[in-house]
Amino acid sequence: MKGGRRILLWVFTVELAVIAIGFAVSQVSPWPAALLIRFGFNLQANYVNWALGKHVPPGIGGLLDQRYDESDPDAFLDVFYPSGIQNSDRALPTIVWIHGGGWVSGSRKQVGNYARILASRGYTVVTVDYSLAPGRTYPTPLRQVMAALSWLQQNARRLHIDPLQLILAGDSAGAQIAAQLANIVTAPAYATAIGIKPSIVRPRIRGLLLYCGSYDIGPVRMRGIWGSFLRTLLWSYFGEKTFATDRGLAPAIVTDFVTPTFPPTFIPGGNGDPLTPQSRRLAGALVAQGVPVDTLFYPPDHIPRIMHEYQFNLDHEAGRVALQRSIAFVASRVERRPL
Repeated sequence: MKGGRRILLWVFTVELAVIAIGFAVSQVSPWPAALLIRFGFNLQANYVNWALGKHVPPGIGGLLDQRYDESDPDAFLDVFYPSGIQNSDRALPTIVWIHGGGWVSGSRKQVGNYARILASRGYTVVTVDYSLAPGRTYPTPLRQVMAALSWLQQNARRLHIDPLQLILAGDSAGAQIAAQLANIVTAPAYATAIGIKPSIVRPRIRGLLLYCGSYDIGPVRMRGIWGSFLRTLLWSYFGEKTFATDRGLAPAIVTDFVTPTFPPTFIPGGNGDPLTPQSRRLAGALVAQGVPVDTLFYPPDHIPRIMHEYQFNLDHEAGRVALQRSIAFVASRVERRPL
């Protein structure tokens, strides 16, 4: 364990160092700082995925490197399920996971072990890749994941997917994408405003798992190191340095557009995560619309402080509780037969 803590400390130290360097780079383009952030984020995410490896039980099968759009070089996904159904036509309720990384980093592989753990509970789990910023900008990931949902429905039998029972899920930036997709599917006027046609009907989305997302950038204070960090991410993703005043980007503020038809949602957040206030605002907005919401928040004075994406740390009690609550939420939203 001591060796593991030293590695984790080294990873965090390197991450903070590369991000700090990025803040000092010219503001003419988001690319230099975004690439440094990408390096740091990927370093941490790869370590977290590796650390989850010991929690993956045996008996998980899958299909890797599936291309959901032949015309798109970034359009790949992985599928995991209990290996016992490998040679059958059995279809399972399916969790579609959209990875995080501040829109500028990450990959489906970095949530692969968490997906395997979820699959071990009797589900098919899909991890989806999308194009990263600044190379590709908003709303490209929304179009890509919508295309992935269409492809998954078309290939449901081969992939052991129950297309009538889907859970959209994501962490950090992926949670924001998942929540915005839910708005597109459930609110026709919103979909029209963004210019993205839903590839799935609302009843097929049984619920959402949203870990540590950014849903309301309006009240966020853009000061200091944290502000510089956020400006780089948002400038990269939206493709505009003046993103804060661009009215065309307003629909990305998920909390302003939720409706009573938004799917039931589970939203956990840690007291040490600067994005948790946004999770709380989203939960409040959904409750105000009459949407069933399950939350897992910690009081401000909770010790130890529960940090961003703590859910992926199954060596700590908070991560294990979040997993248990996530599984319980999914089970409450779908119908399953014994394996």
